[in-house]
Amino acid sequence: MINRLLSFLDASPVNFLAVKNIADMLEAGGFRRLDPCQPLGSVNAGDRFFVTKNDSSIYAFRIGRKPLAEAGFHMICAHSDSPTFRIKPNAEMLCEGGLVKLNTEVYGGPIMSTWFDRPLTLAGRVIVRSQDVMRPDTMLLHIKRPLLQISNLAIHFNRQVNDGVKLSRQKDVLPLLGQITSQLEAGNLLLNVILEELGKQRPVSREDILDFDLYLADTAPACTFGVHNEFVSSGRLDDLSMCFAGLEAILAAADSDTTQVLGIFDNEETGSQTKQGAGSPFLSYMLRRIALAQSGTEEAYYQAVERAFMISADNAHAWHPNYPEKYDPTNHPMLGGGPVIKFNAAQKYASDAASAAVFAGICAKAGVPCQRFVNHSDVAGGSTLGNILASSIPLRGVDMGNAILAMHSCRETGSVRDHEYCVKVFTERNSVELFQIAR
Repeated sequence: MINRLLSFLDASPVNFLAVKNIADMLEAGGFRRLDPCQPLGSVNAGDRFFVTKNDSSIYAFRIGRKPLAEAGFHMICAHSDSPTFRIKPNAEMLCEGGLVKLNTEVYGGPIMSTWFDRPLTLAGRVIVRSQDVMRPDTMLLHIKRPLLQISNLAIHFNRQVNDGVKLSRQKDVLPLLGQITSQLEAGNLLLNVILEELGKQRPVSREDILDFDLYLADTAPACTFGVHNEFVSSGRLDDLSMCFAGLEAILAAADSDTTQVLGIFDNEETGSQTKQGAGSPFLSYMLRRIALAQSGTEEAYYQAVERAFMISADNAHAWHPNYPEKYDPTNHPMLGGGPVIKFNAAQKYASDAASAAVFAGICAKAGVPCQRFVNHSDVAGGSTLGNILASSIPLRGVDMGNAILAMHSCRETGSVRDHEYCVKVFTERNSVELFQIAR
């Protein structure tokens, strides 16, 4: 099981590739891709389909035996994006000695120092000219070799480096791309790399490239470590590990009365307020279209929402043995201790006592332990997509996730056992019956 997760992480260095890989696995599992521009058509029990938005979010539906109005829907939500660095337009910066660095922009809230002195690469999408100016082609790009590096300043020039360094987002995190060998390469080094890589898929000319969304990614493979290989080390555990657990669950799910939904949103790390984020009405539109296709009335959608349950799956903070003072004294989840229910008095999370009780019951049915997380009262916490989604679709739901260390680092640490626990909970066959009892 853990090897499937590691392979998925390695193949998904950015949101676009994660969504492409999820779509491929859904199609292999019998789900059909729908074009949201086209009429939805009839929706019948047992239907399995998915839609994407912006190539970076994806929504899968497994239609239950009963209409949405009667049985509602059960939803697992996660997000495809992770903190990184975006390549700016006109990115090449020629320096003395022919050295070329790239101009970058911080995406989300990365621990910037963790990106230094490690081999990096580029991944994302390139927009290519087509016959229709309103619908250019999209080509995905993943350069599978070390291509760039952000180098530290030597300690000899910064004797205080181990006392903590304030990093400039404009100056200090610009990666080295290469060194030009001729004037022909000046200003074209990045474009040449892109053209070479896209040429492996199909012929593309320089004039065909219209724009791109490219990001830095670590080239080191995901792996396990520890005496018993009990830990997972990888970038993007937050939140691709939850995406993959949700994917495995909906693929393995048996037919039931209730419609099952997997929602993978984008841009959670920047606030979710995009057309592909949890703040968008796109998912509610799709659910409304399904309800209308089944019943012919919008009332069915509102009934379905009242019968729904959402799991907002986003990683939690594991107790760090070097910094125990940063954690709540009585609610600090441990690596390997099972899924974590997250609470916050300021309503940063969707969990309340009622929804937490439902999820804890599901864990008990699956034979899996669960934990609680609350921030130390003197430490500000983050938020998730759960409440943002619930502000537009008033869903009963819980915020949970697996505990990890070094959240937002270039390389995070999780637990093999926790991943197994999470997949088991998500795929627990009797959870449907439990949800129904809990209503």
